[in-house]
Amino acid sequence: MAASRSGAKDLTQGPIAGVLLMFAIPTLASNILQSLNGSINAIWVGRFLGAQALAATANANIIMFLMFSVVFGFGMASTVMIAQATGARDLDAARRAFGSAVGFCSILGLAVALAGWIGAPALLRLLATPAEAFDMALIYLRVIFFAMPATLLVVMIMMGLRGAGDARTPLIFMIVSVAVDLILNPVLILGLGPIPAYGIAGSAAATAAAGFVSLIGVVAFIYARDLPLRLRGRELRYLWPAADQMRVLLAKGFPMGLQMIVMSASGLVMIGLVNREGLLVTAAYGAAQQIWTYLQMPAMAMGAAVSAMAAQNMGAGRWDRISRITGYGIGYLLAITGAMIVVILLFHGSLLSLFLGDNAVAIAAAWNMQLLASWSFLLFGCTMILFGVMRANGVVVAPLLILIFTLFGVRLGFYHMGYPLWGADALWLSFPAGSFMSLLLAWIIYARGGWRNARLLVPVHEEQCRETANSDAEPAGRIAPAG
Repeated sequence: MAASRSGAKDLTQGPIAGVLLMFAIPTLASNILQSLNGSINAIWVGRFLGAQALAATANANIIMFLMFSVVFGFGMASTVMIAQATGARDLDAARRAFGSAVGFCSILGLAVALAGWIGAPALLRLLATPAEAFDMALIYLRVIFFAMPATLLVVMIMMGLRGAGDARTPLIFMIVSVAVDLILNPVLILGLGPIPAYGIAGSAAATAAAGFVSLIGVVAFIYARDLPLRLRGRELRYLWPAADQMRVLLAKGFPMGLQMIVMSASGLVMIGLVNREGLLVTAAYGAAQQIWTYLQMPAMAMGAAVSAMAAQNMGAGRWDRISRITGYGIGYLLAITGAMIVVILLFHGSLLSLFLGDNAVAIAAAWNMQLLASWSFLLFGCTMILFGVMRANGVVVAPLLILIFTLFGVRLGFYHMGYPLWGADALWLSFPAGSFMSLLLAWIIYARGGWRNARLLVPVHEEQCRETANSDAEPAGRIAPAG
């Protein structure tokens, strides 16, 4: 009953196919909402404040993405720790991992906010922000940094909840955050009623307010519903990051955060190469990228869901289910991404015209990119599933090295060798070339099975041993199996 009321799922029980799908759908919906929110906010800023303001937010968003990449890594590490403890029915270990992650993220958020406020001008100069957009970007970035502790903390909490099998609560508060942001953006930008117009600062303030509202709401919800990860009494000391927990967070979190940064850096290199082909090709690539962003979402959502489900089953000792979790994850990924690719190719004209208007030449160039590269996201998604399963057992360095090799070595090498023969098409063909090599290397490591011998190794301290020994007399000491 408690699990049903909270939205949490025991991912070690029941049919794998149904449980995995119902767990992954809310995560996919959250990702889509977040991207739509960013796109709509860009429309508000671009339409109401002009190109300078849009350029200002673009420069600030690069810095924000780097911050979120690092927190994403720590969040995924905590997700795996919490999921393994949940699978082992050890509620105290799950709360310890959650408390250390939240406490560490709070300290990190405050440090980032302070350093970011002071260093914002230097960061923007480092990015060579255009002079005409510099002042706007500085205002926007400082407001965003002010809200950074709340924003990062709510991301960490949501990822922790998913590790405990609860994907519904994060979706609820993603909807809340997006709704607040969408409503406040035009109100604070333009000034409606008694509220004055704040311009670019209003857009940043709307995003900041959404972060604070979402954080307050999710914390209140956790305690109102008495969700399994809530901390009370002596458990509040878990908010001070423990040394053993921090070793795991840092050792596993940094490589996972670096994976996001590597993918972002590869994207920046690709944009530099695309820019050499001229304005029309760059515009076409920008439109294609907008669509490819949505093609990546099933891979990221299903990879996260598979990782959490596999980690719970590893914690429960249910290794007999891991191969089937991998298989169903790949099957769902191929079905969802494949369907999206078919829709995108069938309606490419209408979709591309949303970004390119009636520019037939640019639309034709973007259509060529779609034909050559869109199908590579099937390969990319399968790789993310395999990475997710291995990550569930704490294996994070091998995926990082594979990404570095294929995104820079294979993709750029293919481009340089193929350009004399195919011209700009070598850029678009480098996507499937890199994705194929990533999948091949990931499959080799997965199939050899050495990753199964790794251990996340969260040391058990004396207090935890006592609580575990007394768990039969103290029902809160362990999570009761569902069903």
